[in-house]
Amino acid sequence: MCGRTACSLGAARLRRACAYLDRRGRRQQPEWVREERYRPSYNKGPQSCGPVLLSRKHVQQDADSSERVLMDMRWGLVPSWFKEDDPSKMQFKTSNCRSDTMLSKSSYKGPLLKGKRCVVLADGFYEWQQCSGGKQPYFIYFPQSKKHPAEEEEDSDEEWRGWRLLTMAGIFDCWEPPAGGEPLYTYTIITVDASKDVSFIHHRMPAILDGDEAIEKWLDFAEVPTQEAMKLIRPTENIAFHPVSTFVNSVRNDTPECLVPIKLGAPKEVKATASSKAMLGWLKSSQEGSPQKKEDTLPKWKSQFIHSPSPKKSSAGILRQWLGQEGEPAAKKYKA
Repeated sequence: MCGRTACSLGAARLRRACAYLDRRGRRQQPEWVREERYRPSYNKGPQSCGPVLLSRKHVQQDADSSERVLMDMRWGLVPSWFKEDDPSKMQFKTSNCRSDTMLSKSSYKGPLLKGKRCVVLADGFYEWQQCSGGKQPYFIYFPQSKKHPAEEEEDSDEEWRGWRLLTMAGIFDCWEPPAGGEPLYTYTIITVDASKDVSFIHHRMPAILDGDEAIEKWLDFAEVPTQEAMKLIRPTENIAFHPVSTFVNSVRNDTPECLVPIKLGAPKEVKATASSKAMLGWLKSSQEGSPQKKEDTLPKWKSQFIHSPSPKKSSAGILRQWLGQEGEPAAKKYKA
């Protein structure tokens, strides 16, 4: 399943990170819809809002369906047919949608057949492994291939050098209050059976779209019919992970410490080592909305989507490279 995520990029940099090539091979950056509502977070839970990609044609009928926009939506799908005046009165959870039942449940079947497909963006997601002594949280993400730059010149065409965002398949819908008022856009994350490498953590995982070709097919509902798009919904082995502190257990804890790798068997508190301080410094600098940071002090990246899919799990040691010091916990397979 997927019950907690992180997305720490500010709005402008998230837009640059999502650059893509249009039908004519031109580089485009998706425009924001209601950008002012977006807030970065290291610890997003259901009912909070998060960034998604969708076809521009959903918000502009005469647009090319291959064009993309970014929108901040609430996590937990509220179907358009819901009749209550308060979406919090829903009696069932819709933050996740099982791939094997989404065409049989009306909450998901309706919007899916209408082409309301989206891509949920995140640095990664958290999952908890059931252990004899309780639950151990892990942070799960795409393998990374480059060391993160501390600071770069401001140039929107510069090559993306930062964290590769996790791109998860989702379904969205638009609910309008019966008494009138502003429409509410909400989404759910599609889940599949976990791949072999992460199944020891949990038996379910998000349906991850690896590479821009998969993203393009999932979003372009006018050109790619539902049954064809469904072929993209499957587990992926192209994943990395590391254990993190139980500090992340409380959704109220929304700081970079949520992502810091720990050594299993060591005290769970976040250690203030020299290298972890460097890591925290980079994480804090990536949060564009922070009042202590200005736009020109933040790392500058280009789209991950124009690149080929990330290297396989041999790249999972990026956190060791990033921290730049041996002895720190790196992303790898931790067996129970």
